[in-house]
Amino acid sequence: MTSVAVRKLSDAQTHSFSIHQVAERQGVAFAEIEQHYDRLERVMLDAFFSFVGSYRNSHFLHWNMRDANYGFAAIEHRYTVLGGAPVVIDDDRKHDLSRLIINIYGKGYISHPRIESLIAKNHIRPLDFMTGAQEAAAFEQRNFYGLHQSTLRKVDIFANFATLVKDRDLRTETGWWEMHGGRLRTLYNLVVESKLLSFIATLIGIGTPLAAVWWLFWPSIQIFLLAAWSTISELL
Repeated sequence: MTSVAVRKLSDAQTHSFSIHQVAERQGVAFAEIEQHYDRLERVMLDAFFSFVGSYRNSHFLHWNMRDANYGFAAIEHRYTVLGGAPVVIDDDRKHDLSRLIINIYGKGYISHPRIESLIAKNHIRPLDFMTGAQEAAAFEQRNFYGLHQSTLRKVDIFANFATLVKDRDLRTETGWWEMHGGRLRTLYNLVVESKLLSFIATLIGIGTPLAAVWWLFWPSIQIFLLAAWSTISELL
């Protein structure tokens, strides 16, 4: 493991932990990092888990960090191998941004590879961003600085994605109808949320039995009419 970065969404402050920075502080030349790798990595992860311990009650937004190959468990395992005692974040405080986006926009919201496609679709500058293959090549070349810059850029990009989702401005390949399920349930939800339905329900509550029977007998027509009226009223 060469670098880890955490960005606070509240103030955009980024806290980073990298093996080459530890080497610099300890006076280890870049060319000699490999000779002291485990020791430097342990110091890096010491700092990371100390930071996590200070924020263990916070919520962590991440991208596909769900398993022992690539995720929180992988970092915890590596730290344990190096003799550390990791601070374990509760699962209910981990939120996978990639899955949240799928839940909102549907599985086909963007083409693969999704990160790169979202970057292009939303006109985000990739700058130092590296793909998985590029990062693997950078590690083989011992380009620790480049890997750290890629990590920093990724947390910045993910923060951009999260903000765009929150503001409902994320550009995807999902149409409005598809995103909302394309079902009558969508129309029903529009009706339930409209003030017109509340008004009519009040009238039914104090109206004649005949009016109530008519309402119950023609639910599909009522849903269609109310949805149409809701749409028209928003345009006026």
